[in-house]
Amino acid sequence: MELLRTRKYSKKNQYIICVLLIVLTSILCFFSIDIVGYKAVALILLLVVSVNAILFDIFPVLLSSLLSALIWNFFFIPPTFTLHIGTAEDALLFLMYFVIAIINAVLTYQIRKFEQKERDQEEKEKSIKLYNTLLNSLSHELRTPISTIIGSIDTIKENQTQLSENNRNELYGEIEIASFRLNRQVENLLGMSRLEAGFIQPKMDWCDLNELVFSAIKDNENDAQHHKIVFLQKENMPLVKIDSGLTEQILFNLIHNALQHTPKNSTITIQLDHNLTHCFMEVSDNGKGFPKNEIDFVFDKFYRLNQTATGGTGLGLSIVKGFTEAMNGKIFLDNLKEGGAKFTIKIPCEFSKNTNLENE
Repeated sequence: MELLRTRKYSKKNQYIICVLLIVLTSILCFFSIDIVGYKAVALILLLVVSVNAILFDIFPVLLSSLLSALIWNFFFIPPTFTLHIGTAEDALLFLMYFVIAIINAVLTYQIRKFEQKERDQEEKEKSIKLYNTLLNSLSHELRTPISTIIGSIDTIKENQTQLSENNRNELYGEIEIASFRLNRQVENLLGMSRLEAGFIQPKMDWCDLNELVFSAIKDNENDAQHHKIVFLQKENMPLVKIDSGLTEQILFNLIHNALQHTPKNSTITIQLDHNLTHCFMEVSDNGKGFPKNEIDFVFDKFYRLNQTATGGTGLGLSIVKGFTEAMNGKIFLDNLKEGGAKFTIKIPCEFSKNTNLENE
């Protein structure tokens, strides 16, 4: 597809390519003139002009139209090797060819401009839709924790002498939970902004994946009160050279997504593995899994599954995918036969040399 984006070429390259296409086609036609006849050559050259009109800007196409007409006249219309045209019929054919080639170039260019305008309009409408989706999500996701924080602080201020120690601690706990929730949404928004701007440059350093998993679990403990998180530490896991910040955010978002979208008392299981060149992180659950018709869209920005509880901006999994790809990794999502879903992260990395690696 990149090869077809010819309008991004410089003007000089467009002129060169247009001229070369006409010249090469003319050479092929010249050596097969006895087979196709000089009138069929006009159709072949007109086809090349049409292809140029699809691929390039208007002025290189107009040049190819003029050049093709002159070449057809000089090399193919009797008498050949002269600009003189022998018969009135051939003169009329030449005039018609030249006019049709110019009209074809201009009309194709105008149609392409119209289609581009339509695509721009669609992109604009799509951006507005995404913007509205984001605002609707943020209106709930940001307002709720902020309201909780403000309400709890007001209650503490207005009832300092009347609140018991337990009530005060409960309010402090609500403030803490709301603050974490607010911070999580801000982190997701900043992460998505970095991905969109292309500013993410992984900072590789040695780290312990087991510790990153424990940290991600701890950060999710407030949401895990009605779930069970199972992680068996992999004792022989070597130190890996990876971006610990991006990796921890990946693990946090995967665990948080599982907690948010599985029924109460579900089990979230986390596993680590490695081979000679890659480390693997798996986060699975025994929930309901993903609908087959929606599984291809779960990593899209702002996408939320149908018939799920309200809440969330739909950024978590898209950030997981973006951060994984920023480290040249891949993410896979599968529904488990026994129920639930499994996310697998595969990231290329170096391992500490003091650990014996087996190609598993």
